[in-house]
Amino acid sequence: MSQRVDVAVIGASGYAALELFKILLRHPGARVAVATSRQDERLDSLHPCLAGRLDLVCAPFDADRVAKHCQYAFLGLPHAASMEVVPELRARGVKVIDLSADYRLKDRETYADWYNHRHTDPEGLAEAVYGLPELYRSRIGSAGLIANPGCYTSTSILALAPLVAHDLIERSGIIIDAKSGVSGGGRTPKLSFHFPECNESFSAYGVGRHRHTPEIEQVLSDVGAHSGSRDPVDVIFTPHLVPMDRGILATIYAIPKKPAVEHDLLEMYREFYKASPFVRVVGHLPATKESAHTNFCDITIRVVKGRILVIACLDNLLKGASGVAVQNFNLMTGHPETTGLF
Repeated sequence: MSQRVDVAVIGASGYAALELFKILLRHPGARVAVATSRQDERLDSLHPCLAGRLDLVCAPFDADRVAKHCQYAFLGLPHAASMEVVPELRARGVKVIDLSADYRLKDRETYADWYNHRHTDPEGLAEAVYGLPELYRSRIGSAGLIANPGCYTSTSILALAPLVAHDLIERSGIIIDAKSGVSGGGRTPKLSFHFPECNESFSAYGVGRHRHTPEIEQVLSDVGAHSGSRDPVDVIFTPHLVPMDRGILATIYAIPKKPAVEHDLLEMYREFYKASPFVRVVGHLPATKESAHTNFCDITIRVVKGRILVIACLDNLLKGASGVAVQNFNLMTGHPETTGLF
């Protein structure tokens, strides 16, 4: 397709938004026509590296303005803010790719329990398609609202989906030990992200109550249901803050239902993801530097003392946020899935 589609970036100030702008600038089928922020300011004052590349002035969100100029909108808003904006855009015919968590959980009560906020757009919640192309590619193309997955969730789900789909592991007793760089917490200043607090330090957080837990369980349970089992997936998910800018690495432990052979598992993973251009199943132990600044998720698998270990890593700002958002945009607009991402 040679014609460019005009797009908006709603919430332009964050780290993921910056990565999104960089991708869209080189995308042959997209043109950034609108960018919004809470105050009127030039985009290159928010992100000086965009000076001379995007001549836009950000303004507070206005649905009529967005709909007048754009057919698609990427939302980089905080949790609970997207659900206020999405109905206005959809009512005006704008297709939405939401990078927040507002539309990822299908059950309103579950959302309220984990996010301490009542969901105000049940219609959108029911219609949203979970935007992980490796699992939901066939549904994304015709969707009008995409719930872009979280970075920890993408890592964990991609790492476990083949095992769950083939019913090779117990659905409970799964342990996800994950580490993320500081950019995963966003650009808004917080004490724990202050340099003297996080530099030369390594800490767990959200133990037992991290909001990505029900998202991981929901999607993997759906994967399992398609394999014929209705048993829900139950995980213990523990995230850690690592003093690096970007990247996520997860080491995952699962109990096999029968004796597992490492070579066979690797081959099964390669077959499962053979049509997924951004999943690399590797034989070595992957490191975050190998996937940093790319849209790849690197995965390997080991069998240790009768347990299955899956190790996966990706760039939290790209494959964990803006990169997969553009994958979804490509599927929605009929472009090759890799467009703008290599």
